[in-house]
Amino acid sequence: MKKVVIFQYRLLHYRTKLFELLKRACEAKGVQLELVHGQASRRESVKKDEGVLPWAHTVINRFWEVGPRDLVWQPYPAHLEDADLVVVMQESRILSNYPLLLSRLWSKRKVGYWGHGKNFQSDAPTGLREQWKNFLIRRVDWWFAYTDMTVDILAKAGYPSSQITCLDNAIDTSSFKADLASWSTAEVLAAKQQLDIAGNAPVGVFCGSLYPDKKLGLLVAAADLIRQRMPEFALVVIGDGPSMPEMRDAAATRPWMHLMGVRKGREKALYFRMGDVMLNPGLVGLHIVDAFCAGMVMMTTRTARHSPEVAYLRDGENGVYSDDTPEAYSQAVLNVIQDKARLGRMKASALADSEHYTLEHMVERFADGIEAAVNG
Repeated sequence: MKKVVIFQYRLLHYRTKLFELLKRACEAKGVQLELVHGQASRRESVKKDEGVLPWAHTVINRFWEVGPRDLVWQPYPAHLEDADLVVVMQESRILSNYPLLLSRLWSKRKVGYWGHGKNFQSDAPTGLREQWKNFLIRRVDWWFAYTDMTVDILAKAGYPSSQITCLDNAIDTSSFKADLASWSTAEVLAAKQQLDIAGNAPVGVFCGSLYPDKKLGLLVAAADLIRQRMPEFALVVIGDGPSMPEMRDAAATRPWMHLMGVRKGREKALYFRMGDVMLNPGLVGLHIVDAFCAGMVMMTTRTARHSPEVAYLRDGENGVYSDDTPEAYSQAVLNVIQDKARLGRMKASALADSEHYTLEHMVERFADGIEAAVNG
């Protein structure tokens, strides 16, 4: 069997099912998949977001704190040196990646990147770090790209399209869909009533961490303008973070703005069932997949520092891009929620797309890419 090793400097809990399914899919193709991971850095450990897989190989990472960045060295287990393909994360701070990239000069072992193509949230997109990342972009044998947005970046860099697998990055949506289905219409209406929201009132939902890149000031200002035109409109905010004090101040004078804090699982699904549109004027990431599962239309802005999953938004079909002003954003939202026929079409389109951006689909693409890489 061909042997493939995937390195994750830490194993995130939401990736465990991906690797379980991927290992089985690879075995069906005659490929032995091994996973190597270390631990979170001191600064990341507070997130408590790591998972466990009994069959994975755990190593002890070494970290160096350099200003706000954590540099990491991840050891390579000696008994996996005979791998045919090694897949590493495209992160410049992982120092142990560089010897693997250099080894391509003399070793038959192939090296693949799994990543975004660039840092979408960089404060210096033309700076030395991004120039270095762009220099390395072509120094691998295969690319496992997060979305079509990454594929476009690779194409512009001159990387061969025949050596790219677009994964359509996703999370396990099956349990969330079950949670959504578990709430009856009567229960959703009762929950709206408890929040003093009329049963037929349009509801915007924000879900995510509360921090500046989410453009929360724009969210509140636009919501004010929407309320002026639609007095029954309500805003439900799910999440927490460093910007929570500002959001509490805003909600104190807006009884129609409901701060729910962090909600997960079935409880989170209840508020998604209330929503018509996902109001996320700032950074859009994987929450777009959750929005689609609930049939919510994603509303965002063109200028936000989005993650590559924003590629799933089809402007005017399952979501809308607007300009970066309260007036433009609020008008874009009103154009959707005031036109019931259009809103219905877009909600149906979002729900249909949720069937495409699934963990199972991602696993299938990943396994096909691994097979092509090791046999190419």
